[in-house]
Amino acid sequence: MYIAMNRFRIAPGREEDFLDIWRNRDSYLDEVPGFKSFHMLQGERKEDCTVFISHSEWASEDAFRAWTRSEAFRKAHANAKAPEGIYLGPPQFEGYEVVL
Repeated sequence: MYIAMNRFRIAPGREEDFLDIWRNRDSYLDEVPGFKSFHMLQGERKEDCTVFISHSEWASEDAFRAWTRSEAFRKAHANAKAPEGIYLGPPQFEGYEVVL
């Protein structure tokens, strides 16, 4: 199994705007072979930002990489631009192979 995560730094007071973007988007993940699950994690609110992490589980790293080259990925990210002032920089990707 493979875990793919993106870490987002969100401006204080814009947490609900960020979550609304994710609640209202179609990810097309249900069309993708090897996709297992998705969760959005929220860390504590700090003075400078709130950290959110998108967490998705895949059958394998190959399945995840295939999704990033798929039509479903292109459709899911076609309108991904958020209103200005929500994101404090680009997301930081981390990928992990499950070993135990």
